[in-house]
Amino acid sequence: STSRTDSMGIMQKTAIVVPCYNEASRLDTKSFLESAEANGNLLYVFVNDGSSDGTQEKLKALCTSNSKQIYLVNLEKNCGKAEAVRRGFAKAFEMNPVHVGYWDADLATPLMAVPIFCKILENPKIEMVMGSRVLLMGRKIERQALRHYLGRVFATCASLVLGMPFYDTQCGAKIFRNTEVLRTVFKKPFTVKWIFDVEILARFIILEKYGNATSLNHSAIEYPLDEWKDVAGSKVRALDFIVAPLELTKIWLLVHAPGERRRCAEFLED
Repeated sequence: STSRTDSMGIMQKTAIVVPCYNEASRLDTKSFLESAEANGNLLYVFVNDGSSDGTQEKLKALCTSNSKQIYLVNLEKNCGKAEAVRRGFAKAFEMNPVHVGYWDADLATPLMAVPIFCKILENPKIEMVMGSRVLLMGRKIERQALRHYLGRVFATCASLVLGMPFYDTQCGAKIFRNTEVLRTVFKKPFTVKWIFDVEILARFIILEKYGNATSLNHSAIEYPLDEWKDVAGSKVRALDFIVAPLELTKIWLLVHAPGERRRCAEFLED
């Protein structure tokens, strides 16, 4: 069924990709299982990114407990989060869901946000909902001060590179409408490893100029999360904040350097 969200919380068929690298000690399999059991139209695609700590065994057990809604993509070697998410999307596209998204395995963003995002996507003009970690009255956002301020600097730089006022590109909770444009965005490996979230947006921008994508100004929504918390064991390292400017430069060249039309053609080709 692909029925719309109603007062009972039923939503259109949605596949959520969850990249996992050495998450055995943090993976809350019970929450994922309960979430799937509460909504028959919700699918989870877990991607084991070459883990060496028992993550694969834990995910296999989770998939066995609900094989109709929970799937496993196993990568023999560690490819990085960007490629893990992309491989997960490839698997999700095979199921032809109405919506496809990705979610951090540590559940820093609670799964109760999934139906909220899908409800927003009922608006036919909206094609992308991105979680945004904004500390407002009535919202519970628990984030380390240093990471918050580094994040604000990064978000400002990313907005300048993209030419759009995004507040938080790096929150690991995003859901998209499953369109041909989305499939094109995820068709080829990303050129950056850490800030692939920004490259996703950059690819949409390129396809808007030379393909058939709708302007992000009209089709993307940042949703201020009700809850978000830093979870111990994050894979983000200090080195990543040094790598980020180099990757932002790569993305700036992708969007602004001469040859945009050629790059768009490369995305579109098989």
